[in-house]
Amino acid sequence: MKLRSSARGFLAFLLSLPALKADDWITYPSSNVCSPRGSTVHISCHYKCPRNPNITLAVQDKKWFSQRDVDVKTDTDYAGRVENKCSRPSCTSHICNANCTLSISDLRQSDSSEYKFRFKTYQVGILEYAAGLGVTLSVTDLKVKVSFPMRNNPSWAVLECHSMCGLAGNPTYIWIRNGQPAGEGMKYPGFVWSQYSYSCAVKGYKHFPSPSVYAPKTPSVTVSPSGEIVEGSSLTLSCSSDANPAADYTWFKHGDSVGQSGQNYTITNITSELGGNYYCQAHNAIGRHDSTFLFINWKERSSSSQTTAIAVRAVAVLLASILLLVVFLWMRRKKASRKASGMGTDTVDEPRPDPVYENVLALTNLSAPAAQREPTEGTRCVAGSRVQSDQIEEDLYSVIKD
Repeated sequence: MKLRSSARGFLAFLLSLPALKADDWITYPSSNVCSPRGSTVHISCHYKCPRNPNITLAVQDKKWFSQRDVDVKTDTDYAGRVENKCSRPSCTSHICNANCTLSISDLRQSDSSEYKFRFKTYQVGILEYAAGLGVTLSVTDLKVKVSFPMRNNPSWAVLECHSMCGLAGNPTYIWIRNGQPAGEGMKYPGFVWSQYSYSCAVKGYKHFPSPSVYAPKTPSVTVSPSGEIVEGSSLTLSCSSDANPAADYTWFKHGDSVGQSGQNYTITNITSELGGNYYCQAHNAIGRHDSTFLFINWKERSSSSQTTAIAVRAVAVLLASILLLVVFLWMRRKKASRKASGMGTDTVDEPRPDPVYENVLALTNLSAPAAQREPTEGTRCVAGSRVQSDQIEEDLYSVIKD
């Protein structure tokens, strides 16, 4: 009975309060916070809740949630790096007020997110209060900006420690030159030299400095395509150097500018006038540095053509010689086979008559009857074919000899 009357009284109390939006229960001093990497950030909120004088107020489950809707106290990504502190509530007859602060140390880029605060009250029933909006945290790296305000003195510069967003709490900056302390303040005016590197950091967080700015290191030059360079061909020279800010490049030949800048330089239709020593110069706001000389040498295309022509002629002569040798061997073998076939099947070799007696026999055969001259005619045909074969062999010898 007492519980029911308390519930009815609390409901009447709520209805008597002015209408409030959900965001009115939780407010934030700032909706955006920016902090450098490695530092500690503090995100605060103010909350209030209705109070029933007849019931003891019980506020519990005061938690901060990331954009992933995960309690940061239980999120393993924040393990050992978060702390949530809330003040003791200050109450009037109808409203209680309090403040809560979320602290995140050793900030990382992954901590950039929106954070919201939630709490619950236990008065007869459970009421949960959560704001629709939260605080956006941006974790940033520092950056050094270089300017030269004095045109007549290019070595005098002003270095400024800069972040992508305004850092909370007006931090003090320190400057580091070649790893050693060089001063304090957001700006560092003075002479800058190419052998020095400069960086800045938030005081107390020296181990999280900005990327250093420095003059270009010695540039290197490469050639593409590699190998022998032939007259009339094209090639590309490429220059690279480690520098921050990034380097710009200018190309030179024999100490004179070729009139072209950029990391790559292309030479087309190479001639004798384009050969020689080339180098590039890398330069940025801090300083400049030249590469070593690269000698471009080329060969005449005609020498290559002559070599090719000589090789072709040599191959042609070799092929012709092989062909003539094959024909000669074939003819010789054919001649030998004909001699073997002309000897017949007799096993007794008869001596060949002398040329004088051959002539006498020829004259005798001319006066003999036709029937008696047939063997002599056959012999004459064989002799004629032998003479023709001997003539072909002599011609082949003369061709090979020539």
